[in-house]
Amino acid sequence: MFIGQFQHNLDDKGRLMIPSRFRDLLAGGAYITQGFDKCLMVMTETYFTQVYERIEAMNLADANARSLRRLLLSNAYPVEVDKIGRILVPLNLRTFLQIEGEAVVAGQGAYFEVWKPADWNVQMAQLQDTEANSQRFAALDLSKSIS
Repeated sequence: MFIGQFQHNLDDKGRLMIPSRFRDLLAGGAYITQGFDKCLMVMTETYFTQVYERIEAMNLADANARSLRRLLLSNAYPVEVDKIGRILVPLNLRTFLQIEGEAVVAGQGAYFEVWKPADWNVQMAQLQDTEANSQRFAALDLSKSIS
C-alpha cells in the first residue's frame, strides 16, 4: 500500500527518485499518467489494468467516458524503476505539472501521486480546515463499521 508523503528530486533528465518503501510495490511494472487534479498518478500494473478494464466497459457513446479515456490513457506511459530507484517522467507530463527540481510523492493507497510542491502545499492547506473537512467528508460514511 502506498502511504505517506515524501519530498524527492527530479533530475535534469526528468527522472524522479521514488521512495524506497514504494519501489518494491512497483517491481511488477507500473504506469504513470495525468491525474484528476494538477498532479500525476503512478499505478502498479495490476491496478492500472483494473482501471483500464473499467474504462473499457464504459459506453463509448458517453462523452464523459470518452473524456476520461483521453485523460488517463492518452497520457499513460509504462515506467520502470532503475537501479538507483528512479522512474522517468515523460516530458509532456513534466510540462503539464510545470515541475523541475523538487517534487512531492504522496501515497494514495493503491497508487501514488506526484505533485509540484507549491500545488501540494495548497492541497494541504485546504485539508487543514477542519470545519470544511467535516462538511466535505460527512456524506462519505467513514464512520460505518467495516464487516
